[in-house]
Amino acid sequence: MSSQVTVDAEGTVTGNTYDKYGSTNPVVRRLMAGFERTLEELFRKAAPSTLLDVGCGEGVLTHQWAQKPGIRRIVGIDLEDATLQAAWQERQAPNLEYQVMKAENLPFADGEFELASAIEVLEHVPDPEHTVAEMARVASDHLLVSVPREPLWRMLNMARGAYLKDLGNTPGHLNHWSKRSFVELLSRHGRVVEARSPFPWTMLLVELR
Repeated sequence: MSSQVTVDAEGTVTGNTYDKYGSTNPVVRRLMAGFERTLEELFRKAAPSTLLDVGCGEGVLTHQWAQKPGIRRIVGIDLEDATLQAAWQERQAPNLEYQVMKAENLPFADGEFELASAIEVLEHVPDPEHTVAEMARVASDHLLVSVPREPLWRMLNMARGAYLKDLGNTPGHLNHWSKRSFVELLSRHGRVVEARSPFPWTMLLVELR
C-alpha cells in the first residue's frame, strides 16, 4: 500500500514514506482501522511503562504511546533521514526521546525496557533474526511486532497492478513471512501469547523468557 521509499547514504531503505496513518483513501482507512484496533488491544495487554520503538518512522505511534497513562519512558529509533527527523520535532513529549541509529546493535542495557516494538519494520532490515534478538535482549517482558502477511501482501499488490515486475513486492521489503513462519521466528525468543491477523498483516505479542 506504499508507493515511495527513502534511502540513506549507504543505500539502506529507511521505510515507506506513504502516510498510511493519515490517509484519506477509504480502503486504506478501513484497513488501518483494523490494524490500529488490534495494535491497541495488544499494547494494552502488554501494559508497559517503558518501551523502545524500533523503526519509529515519523513517530506517529511513538508519540501516541507517550501520551498514555503510566508510560514513564519511551525511546524511538530510526535511520538518518531529514524528513523523519523533521517529523520528530513536531511530535514531542516529556517522556519521549528519539535517537538516530540502526537496529543491529542497540546501545542499551539488557532488559532496559519492558517492551520493544517493531511495527512494519522487520520486513526492511537486512538481518531480521539478529534485530529480533537485539530487541529481545533489551526488553524484559514483551515484544510487539507486525509485518505484512505473505504471500497475501504481494498478491494484493499485483491485483491492483502494482510492482508487477517485482511480482508484487513492495520496494524495500527484503523479508517475507507467512503468519506461520513469523510465529516460528519470534517463538525462538519467547512465548507468542497473541498471534493476530488484521488484514493484510500479521501482528504478534511475545512474552519473553
